[in-house]
Amino acid sequence: MEKDKKIKKIAWNNEAEGPFSEEALCEKIAHQGYQVSRYMYPPGTFFSDHTHSSDKIDGVVSGEFFITLAGSAVTLQPGDILHVPKGTVHSAKVIGDAPVVSLDGIKY
Repeated sequence: MEKDKKIKKIAWNNEAEGPFSEEALCEKIAHQGYQVSRYMYPPGTFFSDHTHSSDKIDGVVSGEFFITLAGSAVTLQPGDILHVPKGTVHSAKVIGDAPVVSLDGIKY
């Protein structure tokens, strides 16, 4: 059920994972069994409510992404990843003046 899904934001941990980089974040997502694609979204980009037919991870390399997920909201900053379970209604918006460089992981 939609209301049972919780936000699972995970911040990068320099102590445990080493220095943050795009390559390291990509490896972290891929290691969890996701196929990773890189996207760049300009300031103001908005994705209205939608779902995906497979589990997904959003990872932020740079910029800030405001995401609503199953009625809750979170801001992703560089190094943060968010698990988006398949079928979960969510939306996203680039906030601030900088573009977002995002790593999208899709599990097939």
